[in-house]
Amino acid sequence: MDPRLQRRVQRYGWDRAATAYDQAWSRQLRPSQDLLLELADLDEGEEVVEVACGSGLVTQRIASLVGPSGKVVATDLSGRMLDQARNLLAESGADHVTFRRLDAESLELPDAAFDASLCSLGLMYVPDPPVALREMGRVLRPGGRTVVGVWGERGACGWAEVFPIVDARVNTAVCPLFFQLGTGDNLARRMEEAGFRNLEVERITTVIEYDSPEEAVEAAFVAGPVAMAYSRFDEDTRAQLHQEYLASIAPYAEADGFRVPGEFVLARGEWTSSSGVRK
Repeated sequence: MDPRLQRRVQRYGWDRAATAYDQAWSRQLRPSQDLLLELADLDEGEEVVEVACGSGLVTQRIASLVGPSGKVVATDLSGRMLDQARNLLAESGADHVTFRRLDAESLELPDAAFDASLCSLGLMYVPDPPVALREMGRVLRPGGRTVVGVWGERGACGWAEVFPIVDARVNTAVCPLFFQLGTGDNLARRMEEAGFRNLEVERITTVIEYDSPEEAVEAAFVAGPVAMAYSRFDEDTRAQLHQEYLASIAPYAEADGFRVPGEFVLARGEWTSSSGVRK
């Protein structure tokens, strides 16, 4: 798919998913977010850029860790996701956080201006992840660190059939590349090629819990990466999608809902290259 079209699909897809996202995914993604922040090891007063901040779940925690003497610039391609994040941060009075709608592959931010750059489960959606990684490095001061989290291997994520189920009706421009970075050592290699050194990589398993079939369907189709495609289907097609998806996760059904396996890969690297600095 043309990169411009892919960005457009991502932007409007996440605009669609924004209002349902937190309820559907905040509990499910917590293990990955916890580890991302542990690896980032942020200190009070540090300056941080967050790429693909989404609804602000991680942004809020970054803001707390660096405190009012620090600085956070949270970026995302989706305007509605940024609205969600602004509303969340406004409740806590985090005046040291600013929000910008920016493309991860072209961060309109100065060189060598931040201590850390973070991206929690957003890099899978970028048309050219190596370019985005170089941008995350370019904005760092020498020795600054980047931490990135992605979903793991397809076979370790029990909910993954949502992609072929939707793709049988329309090309979502998400799968099969969605799981590419989480396969093998791909994430580490991409970071090293981008100019990061002293890499630390962790792969963790998790359980995605749904209390009902309705909750599982909401997370998969309304609050996730296929939201734009799903919004265009008629009611009969949606009913078919629901039936097929619930059948795909049926092996993980329990008396009180579903416990679907998942996997995350997180990598931390230090910026030592000048190759990404704009001339």
